[in-house]
Amino acid sequence: MKDLDGPKRNAANHALTLIHDGQIIGLGTGSTARFAIEGLGRLVKGGLSIKGVPTSVATEQMARKLGIPLVDLNETAVVDITIDGADEVDPEFNMIKGGGGALTREKLVALSSTKRVILVDDTKLVATLGKTRLLPVEVLPFAWTLSARLLTSLGCEARIRDEGGRPFVTDNGNYILDCAFGSIEDPVGLEKQIKFLPGVIECGLFVGIADTIVIGFDDTVEIRERFV
Repeated sequence: MKDLDGPKRNAANHALTLIHDGQIIGLGTGSTARFAIEGLGRLVKGGLSIKGVPTSVATEQMARKLGIPLVDLNETAVVDITIDGADEVDPEFNMIKGGGGALTREKLVALSSTKRVILVDDTKLVATLGKTRLLPVEVLPFAWTLSARLLTSLGCEARIRDEGGRPFVTDNGNYILDCAFGSIEDPVGLEKQIKFLPGVIECGLFVGIADTIVIGFDDTVEIRERFV
């Protein structure tokens, strides 16, 4: 039987080779980032001295169980490196993130980082964003229907994310609207449009953020670097 997690594990193992003693590390959220965090836990047990900045409550809980020392983003001037996953990545390194609902914290930690390393398997590589994934947008519960109408006016179908018959609530206490835009030809422009809408906290378009893409395959990895 094919090991579906093998490529993710391979990508995570490579990312661990980029970690150095004394670093502050952004800890991503999701299935691929989980393998990297597990690996960091083993390295910490082996004597590596690092501190992690978690991007979600789930990641924080996992890191604590593994004995990884944590620091709040407000307590550190800079994050040396962030390791996270992505739902889609296009050839220009633009991404859709937020399938796990942690997009706002993920983006804040990434933007605070000197280096951003994104771990994916080859199924996450797309020619154009939006073809295989909905675009998550975090909105205030107070006016989520207004935000949904305004998002729809940009050319999408916006649906509130459901969890057990109730709206999914982010770690920040907000809702997620999953937006079906289809092919997103101008992610830079669309991100700006969405961010200007009333009630929007953050959107899952990560434009110009990834520095290194680590693509995991069954028995190898491919490294792509963004050169500015």
